Amino acid sequence: MKNIPTFDELKIGDFDYPLPDSCIAKYPLQERDRSKLLLFRNGRISEDVFAHLPDYIDKDDMLIFNNTRVIKARIEMEKETGARIEIFCLEPYDPADYQLSFLQKEQCRWKCLVGNKKKWKSGSLKKEISVSGEKILFQAEKTDETERYTVIRFRWNGEKDFGSVLDSLGQTPVPPYLNRKSEIIDEIRYQTVYSKHKGSVAAPTAGLHFSPPVLQRLTEQGCRLEEITLHVGAGTFKPIHHEDVQQHEMHVEFFTVHVDLLRKILALKEAPTAVGTTSLRALESIYWLGVKSLHQAVSVRHLALNQWEAYHLPQNIGRHEALSCLIREADKEGIRILHAATQIMIVPGYKFRICRRLITNFHQPKSTLLLLVSAFTNNRWEKIYRYALNNNFRFLSYGDSSLLEYQEQEQRTAQVR
Repeated sequence: MKNIPTFDELKIGDFDYPLPDSCIAKYPLQERDRSKLLLFRNGRISEDVFAHLPDYIDKDDMLIFNNTRVIKARIEMEKETGARIEIFCLEPYDPADYQLSFLQKEQCRWKCLVGNKKKWKSGSLKKEISVSGEKILFQAEKTDETERYTVIRFRWNGEKDFGSVLDSLGQTPVPPYLNRKSEIIDEIRYQTVYSKHKGSVAAPTAGLHFSPPVLQRLTEQGCRLEEITLHVGAGTFKPIHHEDVQQHEMHVEFFTVHVDLLRKILALKEAPTAVGTTSLRALESIYWLGVKSLHQAVSVRHLALNQWEAYHLPQNIGRHEALSCLIREADKEGIRILHAATQIMIVPGYKFRICRRLITNFHQPKSTLLLLVSAFTNNRWEKIYRYALNNNFRFLSYGDSSLLEYQEQEQRTAQVR
């Protein structure tokens, strides 16, 4: 039996709160860094504007960003009968690598969600599109089906790669709770200014507030700005339907971390700041993968962390020991970039190992992200969210931001089922 949190009394109904539609930001502000910034430090709450974020970051601090780039994952097709079919691209299937898939010519297969699926029983869907002035016939056909997704083969003629085809054909997948279709503004503003690697179907929204002037000021005052890549999946919007949190199945996300970043983290005097819950989940997962590598025969070429695995691993391993193990094993294999998958679900009672501060937006009621915020703030989420609601903060993806300081809590001894 390990020193892990008690989940038996963890009920999702305790993480509900009234969120009026008027508090949900349907569009971004005109300027990224003019959003409000809630500050939670030493258990106290205050506020400022995001443009002043550098005032609250130490000069020698490290901020770790998720540099993923949102793809135009929503494809609208039409049958010959006139029935409209919506295809939502989740992740590449064949080839399974994001970069390779975007470079494919003529065909590739993706895991997808299909809207109005009853109207598409068989056959292929076709659509003529223009890619950089070249006329292309695009086709989609179902090849496999599971309860969670449909595997669709995309075919097209010409010499354009799939990344270019999708940019011309698809639409930006704005969150469903906005209750609107994507617009031209979303192509720019539902993307961070530092995004690089295509793969996400949802933005790492904590980063949407950063503007070039904010980044420049952080750099000028000596802050180190580092990056990881975690491709955000549609599962980030998946609500928890079970009252018993342990019954919820967490989505899997894929990420990459440079081994040199692990060395830099170990050299820090203070733990870094995570920009967004995606960065935080990736960094915490890396720690546990290090612990796993210490105690199991795990190849650094095949790193994966299951939903509750962290809670069953030894809890007394230091950050230096865990990360050093991964560095050592990566060096043996000549690996500079670690590729991994994580399903970790962070809930109240979890002890964070890597980061001491978190920059994040305000999340939906009864969501896995709200559970994470509760864990990070030692169950002070209600106090924080009540302040935000009472002081006209804007919520969710295009909403305002917060800078949260980690509040560690005593862990209880129990066993996860």
